[in-house]
Amino acid sequence: MKFAITVNGRAQPVESGDPDVPLLWVLRDALGLTGTKFGCGAGVCGACTVHVDGKAMRSCQVPLQAAVGRRITTIEGLSPDGRHPCQLAWLAEDVAQCGYCQPGMIMTTAALVAGAKPAGQEQVEAALAEHICRCGTYGRMQKAVARVVAGAKS
Repeated sequence: MKFAITVNGRAQPVESGDPDVPLLWVLRDALGLTGTKFGCGAGVCGACTVHVDGKAMRSCQVPLQAAVGRRITTIEGLSPDGRHPCQLAWLAEDVAQCGYCQPGMIMTTAALVAGAKPAGQEQVEAALAEHICRCGTYGRMQKAVARVVAGAKS
């Protein structure tokens, strides 16, 4: 079966024998967008978070057929040069250690601060509490979130 999905602003033809294959595997295996990480496969850890029509969603829980007709944005599409305010805040606060979970955290933060009603620091931190970071860089992540939220208000 052939599917047409829009990823990072570009129409992408995808062939799959399974319309329920998780979007995560389409992004990584079919499209080569490896910034979206596999963590748990159960929607618990947040490493696979992407934007679907501007909303942060766990791509391991989105079937390919549900992505048709929707705008998908991965960490690669967040900013063409890696200079999105969330990415810059993560760098400024030296958040990443291994970095594996960071794309998902950045995508969640970016969606929340860009929403129609931008989230504040408490809401962003509550959403990020549902992400798992094995390195435990939560303190630096909170500083990065504060930086992003402050920048979004100015």
